[in-house]
Amino acid sequence: MGGPLGAIIGRYPSAAGGDEQLGGGASGGIIRHDRRCRDIAFLVLFAAFWVAMIVNSSFGFNQGNPLRLTYELDYKGNICGDKHGSPNLQELDVRYWMNPNQVYQSGLKDSKVNLADAKAICLMECPNPAVDGLNFICDYPEGDIHLSVDDWINRDYDYFEFLTPDMRNSSLQLQGPCYPIIFPTVNVYWSCQFIARASNVSLKHWHEMGGVSIDENILIDKTVHKAIDSRSAVLKRYIADIGKSWPVFIVCGGILPVFLSVIWLLMIRYFVAAMTWITVVLFNALVISVTMFFYIKAGWIGNDPLTVVIGESDPYVHISGREISHLHTVTILMTAVMIIAFLSSIAIVRRILIATPVLKVAAKVIGEVQALIAFPLLPWLILSIFYMFWFSATLHLFSSGQVVRNDCNTDCCSYDLKLGKVNCDNCCGYNIHYTPHISIAILFHLFGCYWATQFILACSSTVVAGSVASYYWARGEISHDIPFLTVVSSLKRLMRYSLGSVALGSLLVSVVEWVRFILECLRRKLKLVDSARESCFGKATSSSSECCLGCIDWTLKSVNRNAYIMIAITGKGFFKASVLATGLIMKNILRIGKVNVIGDVILFLGKLCVSLFCALFAFLMLDTHKYKSAHNKISSPVIPVLVTWALGYIVAKLFFAVVEMSIDTIILSFCQDAEEHQGNAQYAPPALMETLDEQGELQRLTQGP
Repeated sequence: MGGPLGAIIGRYPSAAGGDEQLGGGASGGIIRHDRRCRDIAFLVLFAAFWVAMIVNSSFGFNQGNPLRLTYELDYKGNICGDKHGSPNLQELDVRYWMNPNQVYQSGLKDSKVNLADAKAICLMECPNPAVDGLNFICDYPEGDIHLSVDDWINRDYDYFEFLTPDMRNSSLQLQGPCYPIIFPTVNVYWSCQFIARASNVSLKHWHEMGGVSIDENILIDKTVHKAIDSRSAVLKRYIADIGKSWPVFIVCGGILPVFLSVIWLLMIRYFVAAMTWITVVLFNALVISVTMFFYIKAGWIGNDPLTVVIGESDPYVHISGREISHLHTVTILMTAVMIIAFLSSIAIVRRILIATPVLKVAAKVIGEVQALIAFPLLPWLILSIFYMFWFSATLHLFSSGQVVRNDCNTDCCSYDLKLGKVNCDNCCGYNIHYTPHISIAILFHLFGCYWATQFILACSSTVVAGSVASYYWARGEISHDIPFLTVVSSLKRLMRYSLGSVALGSLLVSVVEWVRFILECLRRKLKLVDSARESCFGKATSSSSECCLGCIDWTLKSVNRNAYIMIAITGKGFFKASVLATGLIMKNILRIGKVNVIGDVILFLGKLCVSLFCALFAFLMLDTHKYKSAHNKISSPVIPVLVTWALGYIVAKLFFAVVEMSIDTIILSFCQDAEEHQGNAQYAPPALMETLDEQGELQRLTQGP
């Protein structure tokens, strides 16, 4: 340390003011020294970042349409289900390709026909062939077809009997406006998946009417499935799942973790001796329960597996998808986590008792500074408002592409009801075009979420540290010297002096995390492109760089947490506070290392218990009829459950920071107290003295006389 901190954080006279009465004078107070604003440049940078976040999100709100994430486009560029389409497509949610030969030809290797250019319209449900005849699907009624959209729907989209001879002849050539229903279809994520089992009865009637040959091949099945199961389509469905699951996020990711965290804090306050064991047992039970739910949805246990089909379907039709593959992968990972968690719990059983005395000290702090339990509700409210804005902006940003006409050279003709003749100049379909700047906007949006979250968590931790430091350094003094609202006082100091330092610390963590994320994406991309040529040196370099960044990230988070404590106590800037905290820890590493590590493990398990319980409850909500059918059907429970788990963990981290920062602040204060009083801490609570006495004796033996 660069000198004693007694004048800064103590209540006793400093070398500069030895004659001053305790707590008296203008400079008196629990935390007594001159403060000034620190790291102002980073506070300005954080404010500029928020302006950029608002501008970036406004682009998404202006250009995006979340309907694009769930529903597809018809041949006119309308979004299925959009009431503002032409015609009104409200409740017409399902995309259906009318010409089966176009679907087949789009799957051929050297074909010029793309499925995106095949003629597709929007229907209420996927059609199936007639049992004893031939049914037709006809184009949207317009021109000479004097039917309303409602009448067209009531007639099962079939007005073949109203066609003129020219229209009938065109339809028999598969040029519309009516097309035969030859293949059964099922609704797979709001697109009609063809089943390559042509109806013999319908084909017979079609041929008797003089219709052209229709290709019967398994390729018609695979072509549609390939489009529905593409990476971009799956990503859009995952993002759409977030929009559909907002009630789950509010209940399981917002309200439930607050209730559970407060219950945990109260139990720590009154049943601290038993809570360490309860936490370990409950953690293992929750990990097993969540894993079993994944097994059920993966279809490996029970009869309620995930299905890609919306609504009822033939039980003999088995259609897989990436979502099911991803679910299987997550299930295997959860199995590994369950095994590791169980073995780790056994390994730390003997060391759990070491954490109990430290938790008792933290419980005493919570009991005497009771405002600490309620304080996390303030950052929780701020985070809730931010996440509502952020998730809404996310849905709009991911759907902010432009609907543009494809550039194609396909040879096709179809009957144009407006022109009243066959038109061969309108063969290209529509697609959603995403420009590169949208990708940059999304990446910035994701980074902004992480930085804002880290900033709010850091502010909360700093306020708690300031409150606990005031409590510690008032030990042995008159109780009324402790401010009635120590939390409010600490919050005022943060808002007035230290926001820039907190912004800097949270930015450093966010940048390191983001670099890890980008490098991981590049590594995966290079691995897919050149997996066969990847050398051992390349693999070793990739793994070592990832390991180094992980160690840097872990170290930085640990340094940050202690830096926030010193910021709250001393009012120093971020880097100076980091140096002070690191020096203090290194001088007392033998004294605090063992106790602090075990305490952190128990608190980490407690946060996991809260978040896993939220994930388990999310599974139960997502398993109801609302999210398994019709428009609210989610493609997979994986993303909503993971998001709920993350939200639950963040909320738990807010509340558990009360205990976590209490322990760290008291231990750092204890070390400084002992250093300034020749190894005998004068302000430490008795329980803490008993806990750290053995560590202090070991330190004295290693350092010598």
